[in-house]
Amino acid sequence: MKSRYKVIWSNTAELDLELIIEYIAIDSLSNALKVLTKIKKKSAALYSFPERGRIVPELREFNILQYREIIIDPWRVVYKVIEKNVFVMSVLDSRRNIEDILLDRLVNHKS
Repeated sequence: MKSRYKVIWSNTAELDLELIIEYIAIDSLSNALKVLTKIKKKSAALYSFPERGRIVPELREFNILQYREIIIDPWRVVYKVIEKNVFVMSVLDSRRNIEDILLDRLVNHKS
């Protein structure tokens, strides 16, 4: 039997996702719904195997190893695992300056 984790989306991550979907919906509601479904479906893997994600490379450089990510191109879902809880911290567009965003949100605790 697979171990189950509880996945908790932070307010920041929910807002990130909402803004992504709203932006895409400006051009195509259909595409926005497809992206939402894709992100939610791929994120569902966190319920059973959150360790599958890699440690966030931009944070590894600073020896910050508790954050992992899964890539849902071009987005990066950043999370941390504490016991049986997975905390989704951000959903970021990989085309942006990820290092600055992550350091601001996660290290300076502005999430």
